[in-house]
Amino acid sequence: MPKQEDGFPPFDLTGLKTYSIESRTSKVFAEDLGRPVSPDATLGEWLDALPNQLAGKWIKRAATVLATAAEAKATVVAAIGGHVIKTGCGPYLIRLMEEGVIGALAMNGATAIHDYELALAGKTSEDVGACLLAGSFGMAREVADAYSHAAKQGAIAGCGLGRAFGDLLVDQADRGLLTHPKASVVLAARRLGLPCTIHVAMGTDIVHMHPQVGGADLGEASLVDFRRLCSVVASMKNGVWWNIGSAVIMPEVFLKAVSVVRNFGHDISGLIAINLDKEAKYRSLVNVLQRPASEGIELTGHHEILLPLLYPAIHWARRRLNPTNPVDKVSDENSARSAA
Repeated sequence: MPKQEDGFPPFDLTGLKTYSIESRTSKVFAEDLGRPVSPDATLGEWLDALPNQLAGKWIKRAATVLATAAEAKATVVAAIGGHVIKTGCGPYLIRLMEEGVIGALAMNGATAIHDYELALAGKTSEDVGACLLAGSFGMAREVADAYSHAAKQGAIAGCGLGRAFGDLLVDQADRGLLTHPKASVVLAARRLGLPCTIHVAMGTDIVHMHPQVGGADLGEASLVDFRRLCSVVASMKNGVWWNIGSAVIMPEVFLKAVSVVRNFGHDISGLIAINLDKEAKYRSLVNVLQRPASEGIELTGHHEILLPLLYPAIHWARRRLNPTNPVDKVSDENSARSAA
């Protein structure tokens, strides 16, 4: 080998130790590859044909976990952030409540605001950039009035903010004051008799700028909801905590609720956590998927694509678990009941 001026000649690879690929442990196999299907394929055929790798594997696992919990009547909590409602995904959550998959809702304050605006006026999500410097951002009076009323009732009656907001929506729907009542996940939960809790961080929501909204009422009503959520979490043995679109508030609330119920000795073994969001975040990874759960499933992507895909995937998984389960019939019956 010729001498190199810098003293570092090309490494001599003579005598390199090798092995047969047949003896090697591998993570990807030919049977795991995706299979393009016909445009006329059923959704089940499409799911079966997905690559059995990464997200292709995890979306089927998440659907199976949710379906298994539904079949076993285990507690499934959907903990949602405001972006989930803003991106039009409320109807999927409502249908999953009607079909017995989601058994409880938990949300931050912004989620309830977007939900109420859609039900009341059929629109939400103002242009913050255009309104902020003009001082008009967040100044819709009807929303603050509703929040103030619900907070007062939730505090005085001791039922919490979510229950009081649900009662308000039921009353307004019955009086014909809501233009789109079927869009509200809070109203659907109340109609179906499911727990719905609202967890407020002071100063983060547009209603906090309005003088009629009292901090004492909000604080008391939201703290009642935290304690109601603790009762829900206490029932989550073999259940599922499904965090959707909340990067900070709901992961933190969940962690504290888990600590409370474990302090009292409640068994939440077998709890599986699913996080669905546009990007992976520290709190959802550590406080949702790792610390409290026996298994954590991360689904990263846009809510408005993943939730519409996951909804029929849960049907696919339920039919696999129980081919005689009339899921569609249950859905139709519950839809009629929640609209009544």
